[in-house]
Amino acid sequence: MSLPRYPEYKDSGLDWLPTVPSHWDVCALKRVTSLKSGDSITSEQITEAGDYAVYGGNGLRGFTSSFTHEGRFALVGRQGALCGNVNYSQGKFWASEHAVVATPIKPAETTWLGELMRAMNLNQYSVSAAQPGLSVELISNIGVPYPPLAEQTAIAAFLDRETAKIDALITEQEKLIALLAEKRHATISHAVTRGLNPDAPMKDSGVAWLGEVPAHWEAKQLKHVAQPGTAITYGIVQAGPHYEGGIPYIKTSDMAGDRLPLDGYALTSPEIDASYSRSKVSAGDIVIAIRATVGKCLPVPAELEGANLTQGTAKVSPSSEMETAFLLASLRSNATQTYFDSMAKGATFKEITLDALRRTPVFVPPKEEQLEIAVFIDVEVSKLDALELQAERAVQLFKERRSALIAAAVTGQIDVRGAVAQRESA
Repeated sequence: MSLPRYPEYKDSGLDWLPTVPSHWDVCALKRVTSLKSGDSITSEQITEAGDYAVYGGNGLRGFTSSFTHEGRFALVGRQGALCGNVNYSQGKFWASEHAVVATPIKPAETTWLGELMRAMNLNQYSVSAAQPGLSVELISNIGVPYPPLAEQTAIAAFLDRETAKIDALITEQEKLIALLAEKRHATISHAVTRGLNPDAPMKDSGVAWLGEVPAHWEAKQLKHVAQPGTAITYGIVQAGPHYEGGIPYIKTSDMAGDRLPLDGYALTSPEIDASYSRSKVSAGDIVIAIRATVGKCLPVPAELEGANLTQGTAKVSPSSEMETAFLLASLRSNATQTYFDSMAKGATFKEITLDALRRTPVFVPPKEEQLEIAVFIDVEVSKLDALELQAERAVQLFKERRSALIAAAVTGQIDVRGAVAQRESA
């Protein structure tokens, strides 16, 4: 969409915004709206359902039985990594102490005001402390553009319409990403449980949630496809303080991504590491989370040869009869993840025992067939990954377009009055 600029501009006198339309005012944000934190509320007072919404620094937190405000307001997050983010309330609601309520002093359309504050990138004004916190006094004194109320209303109407279009496009791409993820799981699961030959004779797997597998595949437990002389075991129980120049050890938090990072690990002393020699990893091993993100599996790269584990993770060294890529795909399959889910126990966090891990069902084709399946999975997943990357880039571009459009509209860098008038007359 190509939109005109205003006929005339003037110097704004602001560091963050060089010019504004010549008929707009410029004043401190505190002249437009007061910014005041809400009231304290305990977690016990917040429920999943209730009469009135509770808004915190990151938006809706839940519900409660009373309210502090009534109406539609822009809310600014006051604390945490996302301080400065903007949300909106509606009706009767409770604003917690972590939500800063913007109450207009001068006539101000709520959407225009909220999006103006979003465009100001308020997070940059956070104050370093135990956790980031927004300096309300500081942002209250920042100069902002102030258009006539009729133009604020036009800007809000324009943004409501145009951002809804962009949001719809983002939603479609996010749906595509979800479908591609499902396709990836289905492709892997079918290949490692059915093979690549649709005409192969089948037999009952003996596993309730799996059904049939090719008749010539062997059914084994994970402990029987591990390299002889190695143990499927967890690692260091007490790693001690960070030991500069020591031995890296892998925690479940290091397994958040699609692959193990190559650096950034906590380090333990050689003495502690020596006590857990059985849990040292080698290139080609597979690390498995046995706590929290139970069942997540990642291969060990050559750069991590000799690293150790914590008790929240375990490792398996594939035997010579196993292609590592095939075993990794098998452990990531829907069938095996179902097994892990069924074995995981715990209230605070889920955990699977080493015995249950060692008994994980594994179906073993001849090694040549494992290699064929691994190559097939690699090719097919690469195609899906490329499509997912395109969709993720599209989402990022749409989000950038959304932010740029909002910033341009609320600061007067584009004139949306004509677009709104055309829409109303249509």
